[in-house]
Amino acid sequence: MTIFNWILTILSFLELILLMAFFIIFSRLKKSEALMLKLKQCQKDLMDKLAFNAQLEKELIRSFEERQRELSILDSKLQIKIEEAKRLLSQLEKMTSSPKLLKEIIIKGYKKGESIVSLSNRTGLSIEEIEWILEQEKL
Repeated sequence: MTIFNWILTILSFLELILLMAFFIIFSRLKKSEALMLKLKQCQKDLMDKLAFNAQLEKELIRSFEERQRELSILDSKLQIKIEEAKRLLSQLEKMTSSPKLLKEIIIKGYKKGESIVSLSNRTGLSIEEIEWILEQEKL
């Protein structure tokens, strides 16, 4: 074999090696591209999930703020009702502490058969005071 044939044979082997290297690099490039597409899709899915979570969080915050406003309104209404109840209670205490009403309660209760002790407990007066009011009424 001549030198020319040797060079041609070596160059052919080099071409075959380069061709195999090209196919190996190309197949790895395809795998790499497939992996990149898969990662891109996973990233897109993640971004979609993050956007969905952000939307849910906004709705949750909006709902929470709405409930806080409702609770604030209910609290102010409750405070108004508390003040009204306190006012009515103080009026009731004034009415029940009036001597005329106590006298009526004692007389009616005694006529219905209540004992002097139970009338004393009910009105907050002493037994002697109850007896004195009943004696005054008999006159």
